[in-house]
Amino acid sequence: MARGKLRIYLGAAPGVGKTYAMLSEAHRRVERGTDCVVAFVEHHHRPRTEVMLHGLEQIPRRELAYRDSTFTEMDVEAVLARRPQVALVDELAHTNIPGSRNDKRWQDVEELLAAGIDVVSTVNIQHLESLGDVVESITGVRQRETVPDEVVRRADQIELVDMSPQALRRRMAHGNIYKSDKVDAALSNYFRPGNLTALRELALLWVADRVDAYLTEYRSEHRVSAIWGSRERIVVGLTGGPEGRTLIRRAARLAEKGAGGEVLAVYISRSDGLTAASPKELAVQRTLVEDLGGTFHHVVGDDIPVALLDFARGVNATQIVLGVSRRKGWQYVFGPGVGATVARESGPDLDVHLITHDEVGKGRGLPVARSARLGRSRLMWGWFAGLGGPLLLTWVLSGLFPNVGLANDMLLFLAMTVAAALLGGLLPALASAATGSLLLNWYFTPPVHTLTIADPKNIVAIAIFVGVAVSVASVVDLAARRTHQAARLRAESEILSFLAGNVLRGETSLEALLERVRETFGMESVALLERESDVSPWTCAGSVGPQPCAVPDDADVDVPVGDHMALALTGRVLPAEDRRVLAAFAAQAVVVLDRRRLQEEADRARALAEGNRIRTALLAAVSHDLRTPLAGIKAAVTSLRSDDVEWSQQDQADLLEAIEDGADRLDHLVGNLLDMSRLQTGTVTPLIRETDLDEVVPMALGGVPDAGVELDIPETLPMVDVDRGLLERSVANIVENAVKYSPADTPVLVSASAIADRVEVRVVDRGPGVPDEAKDRIFEPFQRYGDSPRGNGVGLGLAVARGFAEAIGGTLHAEDTPGGGLTMVLSLPRAASLSSASASASASNLPAAATS
Repeated sequence: MARGKLRIYLGAAPGVGKTYAMLSEAHRRVERGTDCVVAFVEHHHRPRTEVMLHGLEQIPRRELAYRDSTFTEMDVEAVLARRPQVALVDELAHTNIPGSRNDKRWQDVEELLAAGIDVVSTVNIQHLESLGDVVESITGVRQRETVPDEVVRRADQIELVDMSPQALRRRMAHGNIYKSDKVDAALSNYFRPGNLTALRELALLWVADRVDAYLTEYRSEHRVSAIWGSRERIVVGLTGGPEGRTLIRRAARLAEKGAGGEVLAVYISRSDGLTAASPKELAVQRTLVEDLGGTFHHVVGDDIPVALLDFARGVNATQIVLGVSRRKGWQYVFGPGVGATVARESGPDLDVHLITHDEVGKGRGLPVARSARLGRSRLMWGWFAGLGGPLLLTWVLSGLFPNVGLANDMLLFLAMTVAAALLGGLLPALASAATGSLLLNWYFTPPVHTLTIADPKNIVAIAIFVGVAVSVASVVDLAARRTHQAARLRAESEILSFLAGNVLRGETSLEALLERVRETFGMESVALLERESDVSPWTCAGSVGPQPCAVPDDADVDVPVGDHMALALTGRVLPAEDRRVLAAFAAQAVVVLDRRRLQEEADRARALAEGNRIRTALLAAVSHDLRTPLAGIKAAVTSLRSDDVEWSQQDQADLLEAIEDGADRLDHLVGNLLDMSRLQTGTVTPLIRETDLDEVVPMALGGVPDAGVELDIPETLPMVDVDRGLLERSVANIVENAVKYSPADTPVLVSASAIADRVEVRVVDRGPGVPDEAKDRIFEPFQRYGDSPRGNGVGLGLAVARGFAEAIGGTLHAEDTPGGGLTMVLSLPRAASLSSASASASASNLPAAATS
């Protein structure tokens, strides 16, 4: 049986019209004669969406009883028995009521697809599992209901349903999404313009990436090598020189002009050892391109133009940005350069930009690679001058200028040998000298056409000619080798200087340093291995690159560091002269690893110091704040037991009240101390269950005078997933703190409301308030803000309240009260199992998973 096809309407935010678009598609299919049914659609009492259900066959929902309430879910068995061609299933990320066939609705959809039924569904971008943290950082709301990205990616069709933030807020204000009593809360919280704009950008980028994946897959399947300019991708070719920053910034400006432009900076190094590029400059350019939103890539290749074009075509680039060559004018005799070669070979599908910069014409050092000491093109020209030059010169002198004279002939052949030495070094020059001497003897030294030399003077002349040629070739080759050594030493000194600077500043992480090793030597992977003893197994302390080796014996290159550490590299064998720099990298890696471990130990020591500070503060609290109520109790008891005074009943009652008040204060202080101790030691184990706030909050106000608190907890609030005891203690401490600082004639307001998938409890006082810089400090243990007198608590109430709030999955923070005062906001997680069901039962305030 063929698997059904899945079509998903992806929304940027609740209310953009996903369900409406899905129902419109269903009507179009029914008109074409397709057997289409509504398996589950939630219209949320929106009139326009509800009207779209008319004329469509609806499968009756299955009723489930849960916690003394009845909820409805999609009846998967009924849909499978009906076997339509197409089934409409709303809210793909929905969590089913316990007792359903599957835990998640997307699992129900998978069953329908496996049965050969096509499914049309909806989901919001904030419900994708991979975006949970991003959405929470934007909206402050953690999505409890999510769907795996792979489920959505496997869809045969994904259609984005989009709407501008302004239009969506107008829809909200007109009552087209939520009821009027929920509009204000929605517009001021989840549906703020910034939130909607960020969610819209997430949706557009996610769909763009999915389209890009489709395109890549299609090009791979159909073996399309030509570049399709569907999206501007700009490749920046870097040499490691200072002009790279100019090229990166120019490429970023080009990318901004195109929709969805992307910048990819690539540095291509040769495969035979150290690069000539400055590692410090490459690190700066890597940071720059990443700051501008691009990516940095390192490619190994001996033919730079070919490697650059292969990379550009591999990533489907549309433009290449290169800098105008830094070579001097005379250096162009050795070849047209990388820029001209890339422009010539790019073809019609790639635009090549040659950017001018301040380094143009200033020259560049010779490459460091040993096999390319004088450059490949120079070697080829050197051998041509050494072998072909004498032959060509013999033909010219014999045919066109036969009577120049032997002395002039020797000078011309010597000039050819010098040219071969300048171009190709020692070996081409020796070949030119040997070939030239033979040709001089055969064609120009009497008697001609024989190897015999009649005049002894000519023998001396030819010998001098060979000697001069060899001497010039040796000098040129020695100069080339010295230039090569100087370039290598310059590269090594820059690398070592860079490493020394990092040691002093402590800026480089272990992974970044290993990546620098991989780029510098053009290796595939690098790993830092360690073991405790000579017989212990090797463990990996850090690695970069694919498939790093697990033991030094498997590496192509390994550098021991001490007795029990080694730097292992794979990719190729390095020459011995590169191992000196590699050893410096290895030593730096060990230093970075030691520094990281020392930092971890410092963090642990800091935690211990914090514990000591808490214990010191606890002793201070015991010595004063705990003794104050004890002193009051002691004084009252002593007075009651005194035989010298006859206490009246009123006096006795006052003394007993003082004892009771002191005992209550002491109990409260000890309770907070014990709670803080539990939080510090991590022994708080909350029992999470669904709870009604209107049952817990009133109980938390037991010790507060009725006139001191005004309570506003709607009965229609959704339930929350919390530990009842911890929530009660947290609310009690918050309210007690607010009453303590609020004016006596102004009650503290305790209200609650639902926002998306959270429920907020707000405790509002009209006290002096707290400045912004102290709002976080008041939650620290043993902290009391302002002129709170001693004996008025040990400063643990808010610290315990925040600790308990975080233990049950909530948050607690302080805000300014409009008009003066402080508002404590306690945000609690809404009951996950009822988040969607309560919306269908009209029991929620603002569902986070609402759809159109």
